[in-house]
Amino acid sequence: MSRGETEKHVRLKTLALAWAQASGFPICATEVRVPKCGYRADVAASGRRAGGLHAGAAGPVAATAVFECKQSRADLLKDAHAEVATRARLDELMQRRQKLEELLAVHRPDLRRGEALWPEYDSWDFSGLEHRAYQGVLDELETNQRRVLRGTKFSKLFRYHSADFLYLVVEDNIFAEAEIPAGWGLLVRAPRGDGTGDELRLARAPAKLDPTAAQRAALRESIALAATRAVNRVAGLGEPGQNVTR
Repeated sequence: MSRGETEKHVRLKTLALAWAQASGFPICATEVRVPKCGYRADVAASGRRAGGLHAGAAGPVAATAVFECKQSRADLLKDAHAEVATRARLDELMQRRQKLEELLAVHRPDLRRGEALWPEYDSWDFSGLEHRAYQGVLDELETNQRRVLRGTKFSKLFRYHSADFLYLVVEDNIFAEAEIPAGWGLLVRAPRGDGTGDELRLARAPAKLDPTAAQRAALRESIALAATRAVNRVAGLGEPGQNVTR
């Protein structure tokens, strides 16, 4: 368990590993860096899953899958902000900021910098202004700008076709249907019918994406590196490539 990780989150990852292997993805690892988008997936897997084969000159290509585990609604929504909606809200806030600054310029001429010869070409310093509405707009602007710059995790993974299949792994009853990211499959933790523990149940199938051969190969390499790191930690070794036999 990594620092700050809860037992619930670890359990969801363990169940995702088990589900992946039982569903035709035998090559898998946790904490896998996803190429291109830069996010770290809770679980990523690869294998010759039925329906995931692609015929080509070099023969069939193994499909890949990414699993994101969310133990609470707040945890889910943190990464589920819709990118289009975020950008639209950012535009609204920019317009709101401009209007407020125009009004403030009229009522607070003392904030003029005095750097230009003509007043209409001068700039204004609002940095020290104590104005609740204006500060609220600035705070929300900063939040939305961070979201756009960072991107939204679910939408980026889907837009970049980071894997053939994307799965959201959650506790039961932590979400509304509209909050599940478009194109993602949904795996819900539930008790086994025989009462011997818990398991994941497929509540919604994912869209079938079409990553490039290079993208699949890069993700498989990331899976291999993550698995090697896990083995090295158990063996007391360092990062892959840093262990030299003397």
